[in-house]
Amino acid sequence: MKTFLKILLVVLAVIAAVKLLPVTLVLGCALGLVVALVAVVGLSLAAVILGVGLLLALVLSPIWLPIMALVGIVALFKKASAKPAVA
Repeated sequence: MKTFLKILLVVLAVIAAVKLLPVTLVLGCALGLVVALVAVVGLSLAAVILGVGLLLALVLSPIWLPIMALVGIVALFKKASAKPAVA
């Protein structure tokens, strides 16, 4: 009797799965579209942020390039005048 009940439950599960297949497909497609839309928006947003960052770096380059050069020169002289480490 147990085997009959197991087979009956499997048959009922298969029937329920077949009946719910269109709903599952629609939900799966909708979820796929939402994921694709979020990916497109995310990539577009990342491209905009990268573009704004590059534009800001380009606009501010007359300020930060000399400052970086000055910091580099100071670091070079500081390293050259540092005492050697004692081993």
